[in-house]
Amino acid sequence: MRKLMLSLMVYLSVFTVFGGEYTLEIEGADGPGKGKTIVLVSGDEEYRTEESMPMLAKILAKKHGYKCIVLFAWDNEGKYIDPNNQNGVRGWSNLDKADLMIIGTRFRRLSKMDCVHLAKFLNEGKPIIGIRTSTHAFAGREKIGGSLSQGAFGPRIIGEKWVSHHGRHKKEGARGIIEEINAKHPILKSVKDIFAPSDVYGVRRV
Repeated sequence: MRKLMLSLMVYLSVFTVFGGEYTLEIEGADGPGKGKTIVLVSGDEEYRTEESMPMLAKILAKKHGYKCIVLFAWDNEGKYIDPNNQNGVRGWSNLDKADLMIIGTRFRRLSKMDCVHLAKFLNEGKPIIGIRTSTHAFAGREKIGGSLSQGAFGPRIIGEKWVSHHGRHKKEGARGIIEEINAKHPILKSVKDIFAPSDVYGVRRV
């Protein structure tokens, strides 16, 4: 993991300003997002968000102008990035100045102070984009705020919790087909049918 962090710093160093000891900050270039801040939260054991979130942050900063701050899961002593440490995500206070959160964590556990920052963000009604494991971003009955427990973040905020893997996990694939009625939507510009060597999640809420 130390080699990963070193490689990450070398790869992004010409584009970044490291604003905190445990976060990666990328200043935005000119673009529609100028003056806005996005916090991207990594922290999962399966899908390598500690690698993909910095890459996404670089695109959002350099192509679209957003200032991006990436949070990582660290070991208990804060010496290296450790995606297996469910308590290790540091830097939640950056949500206080964020306009958007992109989250891809899996079964993380927040401290009481971490929850204060997340609750403030949620109560202000700011937008969230959740990817893959954000349906089960957190675990446990400890409260984020009010009646919202950490384990209920998925169904109550994202709209679903993890239910199951459809089919045989890590043995199947999934095809994404563009619905004709939405084919001309700007977000699908240049997008074609997609096949991924991965299974999908089962859902209960439709």
